[in-house]
Amino acid sequence: MDTADKLQIFNRLYTDYQKRFIRFAFTYVRDLAAAEDITADAFVHFWENSDSLTPDTSAPAYILGVIRNKSLAYLQHEQVREVVEEKLRDHAEWELRTRVEMLEACNPEELFATEIQTIVDRTLASLPEQTRRIFVMSRYQNLSYREIAEQSDMTVKGVEFHVSKALKALRISLKDYMSVFLYLFL
Repeated sequence: MDTADKLQIFNRLYTDYQKRFIRFAFTYVRDLAAAEDITADAFVHFWENSDSLTPDTSAPAYILGVIRNKSLAYLQHEQVREVVEEKLRDHAEWELRTRVEMLEACNPEELFATEIQTIVDRTLASLPEQTRRIFVMSRYQNLSYREIAEQSDMTVKGVEFHVSKALKALRISLKDYMSVFLYLFL
């Protein structure tokens, strides 16, 4: 059979069966564009392999078999895609849930309080003994400057000097937290 006869038979086959084959593929894949592509691929496959087919091969049955196999491959691919998408969705939901739980459990006051208390303790430990003792009496024991002066056998001005010295050291140590504090709370 020459190429012209072969082409004429192919064109007639295409005209007679193309729409039916698309409907067949669409019945399973439920996507018109995919059904059209599968049918076109099946016709191309038939054309490329027609020389190796036996004369008693039914062309429509052969093409329908190819469409069946390509539709099956398409659906199997869709199954895999669905499973992967479901796993990605599950992972995204888990990640979101985890971030929400972590954020709910986060207490900025505790985080900052612990860090700040560590810095305060370290700074106070670095101060001279008398300055540290006077600051603790003022801020932690809530004694007035006059009471501290009487207990320490010094003047009120001397107490003010030591408290100012401690506050200056703390301001320097906590300088990084001041900008955060001002940004968040003012």
